[in-house]
Amino acid sequence: MSAAPAVRVESVVKRYGATTALAEVSVDVGQGELFGFIGPDGAGKTSLFRILVTLLVPDAGRAEVLGLDVVREMWTLRRRVGYMPGRFSLYPDLSVAENLDFFASVFGTTPAAEMATIAPIYDQLAPFAGRRAGALSGGMKQKLALCCALVHRPDILLLDEPTTGVDAVSRREFWDLLARLRADGLTIVVSTPYMDEAARCDRVALIDRGRLLAVDTPAAITAAFGRPLLAVAGSRRHELLRASRAYPHAASVFPFGEVLHVTDQRDLPVAQLEAELRAHLAAAGHEDAAVASTEPTIEDAFMARMGAPAGEEGA
Repeated sequence: MSAAPAVRVESVVKRYGATTALAEVSVDVGQGELFGFIGPDGAGKTSLFRILVTLLVPDAGRAEVLGLDVVREMWTLRRRVGYMPGRFSLYPDLSVAENLDFFASVFGTTPAAEMATIAPIYDQLAPFAGRRAGALSGGMKQKLALCCALVHRPDILLLDEPTTGVDAVSRREFWDLLARLRADGLTIVVSTPYMDEAARCDRVALIDRGRLLAVDTPAAITAAFGRPLLAVAGSRRHELLRASRAYPHAASVFPFGEVLHVTDQRDLPVAQLEAELRAHLAAAGHEDAAVASTEPTIEDAFMARMGAPAGEEGA
């Protein structure tokens, strides 16, 4: 018999006036999973997280965390959840040590008593124990917030966009810390707008405009892309983008780093697709354009599932 899920969301709806933030969202998160909600700003991630940590009440549907109803059993649940909101919410005028002492005291414990849990993170914060939280770097603020969310030894950790606004090195270090916590058996639910972070999760839910587009492992979502993907590189990038979008067989054209990612409406051999697109671009004055097949990423899969037609994507 399989274990009950750590999180169960059933047909949850949340509205703000005429705006629907969550539309019939249903998803389960297994015990011990590192599960990610991946989507852009405004996708509904924060509304869902605030429901799961009992700060919002759904307008319809129901949700359970650790087998507890988020509305009827909110007070019992709050003691068992560690929550890190997207916006830095600690006390900026208190020191690192004072913030930790305060949050531990709320749950009737002390940082010293819970050091075994927070040590992997606190070891990096210890040199700054006397520094005001508001004077920390972005990466250190996030580590302090994570420490405060863990200091009462929760059974599940919910992190709403924990790496937004921090540098790439701090992002990688933060995810390394989450991997260590996951290896110790802690269930972690995280949201992020960064598609590349999906690969660090056991499973992900792609979410946009309050609806789930897919729920699966990152590898399975990427494998389901289902059509050849062409990478186009060349000079005069903006003109190259316009020429690619003018290609009559283009199904989608998106900027992707230093290249463009293009899919074709037709089911033809990849070599033929490359040659015909290359010829179209050369005829449009882009003789230096390089066209080659490439492996799709989770971002490509997300954009495909959004269903945006070619020519309507923002440059």
